[in-house]
Amino acid sequence: MNEELAAYLNEKAAKYNVKSFIENDPVQFPHSFTQKHDVEIAALLASVVAWGNRRMIISSCNKMFNEIMQREPYEYVMRGAWEDADETANIHRTFFMRDLKYLCRGLRHIYSGYDSMENIFAKDDIWEGIATFRSILAEANNGEATRHISNPIATTGHPASACKRLHMMLRWMCRQDGIVDLGLWKNIPPSALMIPLDVHVARISRSLGLLQRKQNDRKSVEQLTAELRKISDDDPVKYDFALFGIGIEEKNI
Repeated sequence: MNEELAAYLNEKAAKYNVKSFIENDPVQFPHSFTQKHDVEIAALLASVVAWGNRRMIISSCNKMFNEIMQREPYEYVMRGAWEDADETANIHRTFFMRDLKYLCRGLRHIYSGYDSMENIFAKDDIWEGIATFRSILAEANNGEATRHISNPIATTGHPASACKRLHMMLRWMCRQDGIVDLGLWKNIPPSALMIPLDVHVARISRSLGLLQRKQNDRKSVEQLTAELRKISDDDPVKYDFALFGIGIEEKNI
C-alpha cells in the first residue's frame, strides 16, 4: 500500500463518512428507531433489500417499516402480525412478502432464545457468525435456506459468497465512530469486520490495484479487507465510504 493511495482513501473516507450521508442511504432506517430490538431488525431488513437504485431501496424500506410494520418492527415480528399476509405481495424487486415472512419467522425464533442478534454474530470469526445466523433462520423455516441471506461457505459448484448485505449490516451495528454507523453492538470490534463487497466497490478496488481477483466472492472480500487493514488495522471497513464515494464521483463526471 503506497502512501499516496492511503492518503487518497483517507481523504475520501472523511468526505463521505459524514452525517449528511444518512439521509440518502438505507442506514437511515435503523437510525429512525430507538429501542434496541427495533434497531436490530431495521438494520437487518434494510440491508437485505439494499441492492439496486438507492431511491428504490429507500422507497421499499418505507413500505416495509411504515406501511407493513407500522413503525413497530419488533412488535410486528413477535406477535406474528405477518402470518396471514399475502405471500405474493411485492416489497422490493425479487423480495416478496413470503421472504419477509421467512425472516420474521426466523427472527421470532431468535428473540425467543437470545436477548440480541449480536449474540449470534459475536464469534471468533465473523464468517462463522454469518453462517450460524443463516443456519438458525433455516432451522426456524423447516430447514429451508433463503437466497436473500447469502452462504459464506462454499458448496459444490458455488464459491463462498461475499455476503455484502450482512457485512454492511455489521458495519452499521459495530463501527463506533458515532457518525454514520450506529455502534450499538459492543462485542464485535470494528477490526474484525469485513468490507461489504458489491460490483461497484469491486470495480473501484480493482482500478486502484487493491483487488486482483476477478470473482466477487469471500476470497475477494478477505483480500480487499487485508489490503485496507494496511492503512487502518483497527477499522478497515471505514474505507467502504471511500470506495462508494469514488464510484459516485465517477458517475457525476
